[in-house]
Amino acid sequence: MLLVTTETISGKNLEMIGLVKGSTIQTVNAFKDIGSGLKTLVGGELGSYNEMMTKARNLATDRMIKEAEALGADAIVGVRYSSSSVMQSAAEIMAYGTAVKFS
Repeated sequence: MLLVTTETISGKNLEMIGLVKGSTIQTVNAFKDIGSGLKTLVGGELGSYNEMMTKARNLATDRMIKEAEALGADAIVGVRYSSSSVMQSAAEIMAYGTAVKFS
């Protein structure tokens, strides 16, 4: 599945199918959360949160692709990601775009 952030794909005629999306809510375990809380006192990168967000983006992307494949899409254009805090230490990641067929 071809994913692009642009609204068009150079050299391709596109037939729009519709919106596709994928999302997940992820959290880190309590021990990693406590460790990250202590890390904020001294500063630095929060590795466990980076891992969580990477896993969440990958899962949301996979779910978006599965939805597009079910519609018979060849690509997804205008791919975007959004995130929001659901509760302390938990975040929702959403991937979305427009499923298209090559014509």
